[in-house]
Amino acid sequence: MPERRFLWWYGLALVVVVLDQLTKGLAQQHLLYGRPVEILPVLNFTLYYNTGAAFSFLDDAGGWQRYFFSVIAIVISGVLAVWLYRLRGAQSLLAASLALILGGALGNLWDRLVLGHVVDFISVHYGNSYFPAFNIADSAITVGAALMILDSFLTKTPEEATGDS
Repeated sequence: MPERRFLWWYGLALVVVVLDQLTKGLAQQHLLYGRPVEILPVLNFTLYYNTGAAFSFLDDAGGWQRYFFSVIAIVISGVLAVWLYRLRGAQSLLAASLALILGGALGNLWDRLVLGHVVDFISVHYGNSYFPAFNIADSAITVGAALMILDSFLTKTPEEATGDS
């Protein structure tokens, strides 16, 4: 029977999508657009809509970016899904990173396709210096990317594993 570990990782991606959509739905129900609700002295929940990419890149580009970023997310999600399917069982850290990135990409893709923009609501700041607002999907992508970098440092190449130079 072929190994089906990849199903667990697809499940993790699905959990990210569900949590992302639930929290975005709550933000839209309970927050007023652009009006911060202080959670901690450095953390607000503030509802924003982002039609661009990360950090509102191309937010004011006229609408074409919705389709452009949707196509990119679809292609990347397909590549990640295939990559997850093909991973060996011992590559758990890489699989977790890919699953988090996949879930985040799909969560934001859903927003773009259904709403025409991505819902952001987590706002971190220090004094009057604000980091761009983000959401659970963005957080999953960031954590996934960090885990992928960590995996690249921890994983030995075939040459390192055999002692060849």
